[in-house]
Formats: sequence, structure tokens, C-alpha cells
Amino acid sequence: MFRSHTCGELRLADAGKSVTLAGWVQRVRKMGGMTFVDLRDRYGITQLVFNAEVNAELCERANRLGREYVVQATGAVSERSSKNANIPTGDVEIIVSELNVLNAAQTPPFTIEDNTDGGDDLRMKYRYLDLRRNAVRKNLELRHRMTMEVRRYLDSKGFLEVETPMLIGSTPEGARDFVVPSRMNPGQFYALPQSPQTLKQLLMVSGFDRYFQIVKCFRDEDLRADRQPEFTQIDCEMSFVEQEDIIRTFEGMAKHLFKELRGVELAEPFLRMPWADAMKYYGSDKPDLRFGMKFVELMDVMKGSGFSVFDNAAYIGGICAEGAANYTRKQLDQLTEFVKRPQIGAKGMVYARIEADGTVKSSVDKFYSQETLQKMKEAFGAKPGDLILILSGDDAMKTRKQLCELRLEMGNRLGLRDKNKFACLWVVDFPMFEWSEEEGRLMAMHHPFTHPKDEDIPLLDTNPAAVRADAYDMVVNGVEVGGGSIRIHDSALQEKMFEILGFTPEKAQEQFGFLMNAFKFGAPPHGGLAYGLDRWVSLFAGLDSIRDCIAFPKNNSGRDVMLDAPGCLDQKQLDELHLKVDIEG
Repeated sequence: MFRSHTCGELRLADAGKSVTLAGWVQRVRKMGGMTFVDLRDRYGITQLVFNAEVNAELCERANRLGREYVVQATGAVSERSSKNANIPTGDVEIIVSELNVLNAAQTPPFTIEDNTDGGDDLRMKYRYLDLRRNAVRKNLELRHRMTMEVRRYLDSKGFLEVETPMLIGSTPEGARDFVVPSRMNPGQFYALPQSPQTLKQLLMVSGFDRYFQIVKCFRDEDLRADRQPEFTQIDCEMSFVEQEDIIRTFEGMAKHLFKELRGVELAEPFLRMPWADAMKYYGSDKPDLRFGMKFVELMDVMKGSGFSVFDNAAYIGGICAEGAANYTRKQLDQLTEFVKRPQIGAKGMVYARIEADGTVKSSVDKFYSQETLQKMKEAFGAKPGDLILILSGDDAMKTRKQLCELRLEMGNRLGLRDKNKFACLWVVDFPMFEWSEEEGRLMAMHHPFTHPKDEDIPLLDTNPAAVRADAYDMVVNGVEVGGGSIRIHDSALQEKMFEILGFTPEKAQEQFGFLMNAFKFGAPPHGGLAYGLDRWVSLFAGLDSIRDCIAFPKNNSGRDVMLDAPGCLDQKQLDELHLKVDIEG
């Protein structure tokens, strides 16, 4: 028997017991003739005690232990004279009588502590060591608990977990596919699924009216803090449902997760916000509603006073930061530089302070009378001590997105984005299509199988750009944690959708014939939703990146620096796959 107890298990009630522990050496401390060893496993830390006066040889062996040695220790549980209130086992220690080194260890390249001295790249290279740290391990424990609660909830609602294949055909819509050459079919390729979208629709055709899967998905796209080339979805689909049925079911799941994993009761229904309002008032389809600063449009107030920047603008809008009128000129200059960064792209920023007496002092005072500035103040409902920040531009949508970045930055600076506060909403009524400058055509905003709103179907023939979709995203704290739609289940409507998206009938049949043919055998009305598991876990754990809730993540270049992947294939493998590599071409 390697151990009788874990390193996080023993308490004062166990005093006097003979126990055997096994784990990793966290640290060794020598004090006079005594040696203290903190022994760690996944469950906690227990202090081991060695006394040179009792057993000098055993104590000397303990003195030779290094960090991360794997050891087994047997001894008696004793009450600590100097207790440690910071750990659950802090009332006891083990008076060791036997010590067995199971495996010596090299000195790790960084400290295995919550506040480690290892940088991101180093920790990713030695991820198996990084995973020993409490902070990282707790994230994976949270992930485990979340998947268990998801399965428990969905099982209680009659959902079946069904696995779908990892090797499928490539589709042209959405992000780039990762492709896999087929040795048995020379010159042909599988794709790794971006999502099981068409497969779960086929399951609905098959009569599996409630499906879910916790599934790996793959997208070859540029990476950000909330993106990885492979990620995990909680993928769900339901038959004989309308949008309201899906929202009710999965809002219920979200509330269940908040209660079970965070101890947060969310009694009220989640806010519903049309996509057009989200963009108009927050410049984002995933607005962070933990704080205010709703956009106010100022075209009627600020145009026509001789300030050419505003007079020539297609959009003028601003936010009001409560209590920020004490911002210094240096801080305001920093904000101006922030919005002028290339990734944001604003040309400048106008500010206005509301003074204690209610007068308005602005960076463009010389162009505006106090009467006009007071109208501006009234438009925001601003009070003395508030700071108004204004952006303008020749493209309303682009300027709103810039203003969104400024709003989020002010939220950060003013401490309004509390990670222990949760603001949940559904964004609904998305546009069906968006224009792609690169493709020179309309593209599906979600995917080609999204059902248009029934009342907008006539517009498919006359004004497809105005069509709204039966689509919905769940947003928490400015993060899109899940999204979905009602699907098209009628072959004729699906063919119409492909036509608008620029598919010839032959191309549509080649790419999606299997689905369109399946619909001809009786497809039920259906719809679904996919949650991003990684995003949910990172949100609950208070992380800024999803990487620390994934066991073995990729870096921002899509590389696994631990496995040194991707890598080159040897010539024999390339020959078997009938591939030639031309990097320069």
C-alpha cells in the first residue's frame, strides 16, 4: 500500500494514528536538529517532522530531499504546537518513522507555487509541472465539476449524449478547416469538425429529439485570449421546439451551473436585447452590462457649430463616466492615445467635465456655447463630477466599435468589471447575413442552416440584407458563452439560402447534399445551441485567458511548445500520403 491517506485528509481527530502518505516534496526546512518537509499531493499539504535526536540517520536522509522528490512516509499523526491556519491540515503533523524515496527529481525550472516565477512560455513547455500548481489544478477540477453538472442537468431533461465523428468532409463557410490527408484515398482529405452542426441536425432527422455532446472542435484561425485552435463545446440540439423553448432550457442550465459551482442564485429571467440595440448602445454584440456608460448619440446636439470634425461626421456618440471628472490631463491624453492605437483606429477624442456648479468644461469649448454644452450634459443625464468622452467618425458601425473599446477601458480603469459580479443576457434578432468585402458577397452571419424569422422570409427575394435570423447568443460579462439558432428544416428554403449565399445548385449539392437529401425524408422543426466549455470555466474561475483551464493548451502561434507540435513529417510518411511539401511556393 503506497498510502493510507491523502495529504489533504488528516485532522486533529486523527491524532495518534499510524499513517502512510505519498506525494511530492514542496519544501524542506531545517531548524536546529529538526527537519520539516511539506509533502504535497492533489488534495493538499501535510507537514512531516524528522528529529535528529530520535533518528539521526532518518533526519539526514530527509535533509537530502530536494524539491519535487516523490516520497513515501510512514509515521504517527501528532498535534502541531505551531499551527498553520492557512491549510486544512494545519493542526497536525506526521512524526516520521519510515521514509522511502520513490523517485528523485531534478530541480524544476520554475517554482511550483501559486505565485510562480515561471513565464508563460516556460510554464507551457513544462506544462506537466505547471499542472502541479494549486491555481492551475483548481481550474481543471472546476472544469470536471462543470462537465458533471452539465451531464446531470441535461440527462434530467431527457437529453442523450451521442458522439459524432472527428473525421468529416470540409465545408467552405466559416473559419478555415484543419485538414487530414487520407492514405487509403490518395489525394483526398478529411476535415476536423469546426462543430458537429450538420451531424446534430442529422440526429434530429433520425428522431433523437434531444442530443448533447461535450465535444472537441477545431478552427484554423488567428488566436486571442479566448480562442484556441482546438476547443470544447457543450453542443446541444432539440426537435419540435421554438426559440423560446431553447432559451428556457439553456437559461435553466446556466442558472443551475451558477448555483452549483459558484453558489450564485439568479432568480430573474435573463435580459433580452435585440442585436440592433446592442450595437447602437454598446457597439458590441456581446455587451458587458456589469456597468452603465450606455452610448448617447449626439448628432442633433453637436453638429453645425463650426467644429469641422463633428460637422463632417456620420456619427457622433459618447459615454458618461460617473465621478471621473477629476481625471488629469495626463490621464485624458492616455485615453486619447488608447483610442488612436491601430487596432482601434479612432482619430481622436473629445472630453467634457461637469464642474461642481454644473457648468461644462470641454476640450472643444471654443466651438460651443455653454447652452449647447448643457444640452449635451442633459442628453447623458450627467451630474457634477462626471466625465463625458466623445468619438466621431464617417462610419457609424466602426465608430461605435471604437467607442465600445473606450467604454470597456473606462470600466477597467474605474474598477467596474468585477469578476465576482455576473450580468447575463440573451442577444437576439441577429441579422441573417453580413457583407464580406473579401468575398464580395453576402455571408451567413452564423451559418447557412440558420432559420430566418418567419415574418422576414418574404424579404429573401427583395432585400435579403434586412432579414433577421432566429438566432440567439448568451452573453455573460461581455463574453459570448454560447449561441445557436432555430435551423432550416425545409429543403426548398435551404436551397433558397444557398442561392443567396452564392452557391450554385451543383456546389450546394456537392457540399451539403447529404443534409438536403435527408430533409426529404421528414425533418422535424429543430434548433440548438452550443456553449463554449472553456469560456464557461474561465469565467467561473475569474481567468483572463482560456488557456489556464485547458490541460495542454497551444500558445498564441498555435504551437504546443511542450510536444513541439506541429512538426515536419519524414519522407516515408509523405510518400504514403502522396504529398509533396512546397514551403516556398
